[in-house]
Amino acid sequence: MVRSVAFSPVGGLSGRRVLFSLTASLAALVASCIALSQPVSAESISGALARAYGSNPDLNAQRASGRATDESLPTALSGYRPTVTGTSDAGMNSLETASGTTSPTRVTQPRGFGLSVTQNLWNGNRTANGVSRAESQILQARENIRLSEQNILSSAASSYMNVLRDTAIMNLRRNNVEVLEQQLRQTRDRFQVGEVTRTDVAQSEASLAQGQADAFTAQSTLLTSVANFRQVIGIEPSNLQPARPLDKLVPANLNSAIAFSETEHPAILAARHNVDAAALNVKVVTGQLYPTLGVTGSVSRRFDVSSSSAGANRVDTLGASVITSLSVPIYEGGAVYAGVRQAKELLGQAQLQADLQRVQIRSLVVSNWGAWVNSSAIIQAAQAQVRAAEIALNGVREEAKVGQRTTLDVLNAQQLLLNARVQLVTAQRDRVVGSYALLAAVGRLSAATLGLQVVKYDPVVHFDNVKGRWIGTDTPDGR
Repeated sequence: MVRSVAFSPVGGLSGRRVLFSLTASLAALVASCIALSQPVSAESISGALARAYGSNPDLNAQRASGRATDESLPTALSGYRPTVTGTSDAGMNSLETASGTTSPTRVTQPRGFGLSVTQNLWNGNRTANGVSRAESQILQARENIRLSEQNILSSAASSYMNVLRDTAIMNLRRNNVEVLEQQLRQTRDRFQVGEVTRTDVAQSEASLAQGQADAFTAQSTLLTSVANFRQVIGIEPSNLQPARPLDKLVPANLNSAIAFSETEHPAILAARHNVDAAALNVKVVTGQLYPTLGVTGSVSRRFDVSSSSAGANRVDTLGASVITSLSVPIYEGGAVYAGVRQAKELLGQAQLQADLQRVQIRSLVVSNWGAWVNSSAIIQAAQAQVRAAEIALNGVREEAKVGQRTTLDVLNAQQLLLNARVQLVTAQRDRVVGSYALLAAVGRLSAATLGLQVVKYDPVVHFDNVKGRWIGTDTPDGR
């Protein structure tokens, strides 16, 4: 059950007086909300973000992708290591030879085993460049994890505040229906004594019908927000506490925000690591045009037993060899040259994408900064609008009592006040969400920055567990 919201309220209407007064929090306004589940302990925005950080499936999938990328380093390092192959064979061979009147048969039983070790000595620096490329890809994967964490935390904050906003709006709409119902009863009573016309009654009925439709729409919107909350955070919203904007974490000015984003935003850093990986990939592919030098050592033992009409014979042999080989590519059909050209084009593409990413992040920072700076002024204007609309409604009602205003004037004044309150609730939600969005645009939205009580995911732990492994198929988590 959603029990409280995070906005400063501005009140409602009830009959001939103001239904709601200006309070410190809109939580008092929505003390009784729709029942979505049984009451449980209150949930703060920090707790909700911590849940999303630890259990969101999209984020955990990105972390799994990063762990898979870690394995590219042991794969690249295998180029420095020897390959060892063991062989064994056993069989039987029968040979019958016809010569004159005799047909002697010779039966052999060859069998044996061997071991060979091949060590690469030089392959055009493909191994060294491949290791460096893998390291750049791993760093890129870590930045992608950071980016996913930012997106999930920002989305979780937005989902949290959407539930609060839509709960408040739904209650404003429901209270508006109660006011309109009372207004309709009063109008009908006045119609019975001849103070108003049938037109006034119809206007009140139409306003009530519109208010009821708006209330149902608000309830549907709230249910959608609740579903999104469940998807991102993993639980049903219950007793949500008020939330505050991240004023202390926002950079001091726009230039600082842009500067921070260029050095800290994970999308920009990931794009730079991608450029490094693409440049190293050019060297790896080019290395296929260079000679390859390697050495192979082998040892074998054979047991060859042969039998014929003349008797049995057994020959045991033990052999060993060390061979150094040099392979010089002369022409590979043009495939390697095409691969080099392709790698160079992909490098150019990565550089362009890095430039584009930097421009996009800068634009995002400027946009979010503008919304953040104006959010306070928007709230102040909305509060002023609510206060003025309350005064206007009270005045219209008093004037309607003496016949200077019509029922339509009263209904319009009520609608203006309701709209002002909805705008204020929305503005207060936008300020909180905007602070999270701005911090994400700068590249500083993280569990550590927010001080979340979570076990921080550290990709280095998995990396350290696998980078030096020579054998084994089990993963650090037991799979």
